Amino acid sequence: MEIQPLDDRVLVRQVKPEERSAGGIYLPDVAQEKSAQAEVVALGTSEEAWPFQVGDRVIIDKYAGTEIRLGGETYTILQRQDVLAKVKA
Repeated sequence: MEIQPLDDRVLVRQVKPEERSAGGIYLPDVAQEKSAQAEVVALGTSEEAWPFQVGDRVIIDKYAGTEIRLGGETYTILQRQDVLAKVKA
């Protein structure tokens, strides 16, 4: 199944949070914070130019959007304004 966001919406897949802290300590699932990084999966149909493209990593508002599950994976549909920054490699 393929999802095409409409208008100024974007479909992202959250990047899994680190399982170890900077000091090397293992963090169980309950202690891991929801990641603010995501990978862009699809862009909406807006004719306005997008500042990011499919495959880019972005920083998103952690509490925005609508989560959906497809094929065992969780995706989030956000409005363009909920994407806060583009992560440069």
